[in-house]
Amino acid sequence: MLLVNEIYPAICGESRFIGRPCTLVRLTGCHIRCLWCDSEHSFAGGRSLATRDIVEEVRGHGFATVLVTGGEPLLQAEVVDLMRSLLDDGRAVLLETSGTLGHEKLVPLREVPDGVHRIVALKARPGRADEKTAQEIRDLASDEIKKDFDEVRDDINRISDEIAGVRAGLASIRSSVPGGVRSVIGLANSVRRGLDDSD
Repeated sequence: MLLVNEIYPAICGESRFIGRPCTLVRLTGCHIRCLWCDSEHSFAGGRSLATRDIVEEVRGHGFATVLVTGGEPLLQAEVVDLMRSLLDDGRAVLLETSGTLGHEKLVPLREVPDGVHRIVALKARPGRADEKTAQEIRDLASDEIKKDFDEVRDDINRISDEIAGVRAGLASIRSSVPGGVRSVIGLANSVRRGLDDSD
């Protein structure tokens, strides 16, 4: 039995399958709980369904593609049987997973059946990306990683540096401009009004 949060017709919104009609099968449960999550409702609730019942419901929607997602679908070991059954039913199967390792219930990606398109949305820890996160995902066997981790880590670090630079720049402006930033904005508005009046 799988704890299923929802099953509904959808359009793939991510990966190289973007725009493809599909049936979305969202499993319940997540061990990460990102602050920016767009599916918090999948953290709890749902209904217990046998694999055959899920396949039957997917058939009823009539789409050749099935997106298995969550939460984190690999927290439920029975998801492997579900994906295999969907493949056997002639479906194109997409799996969206966080790519994290270390949770005792997490099914390793190497156990995902051949033929399933693995779409890995890498989840970095808040703040600067670290070597521990890099080590957790180095050996992922995925068909599609939304963004290479080294690039993600570099992006996070670059953005952190840029934010620090902007903050330093603002502090410099505040200290060097008499009357602070409001004076500069007021001066700019006065100049703009003067230009508008001259037309």
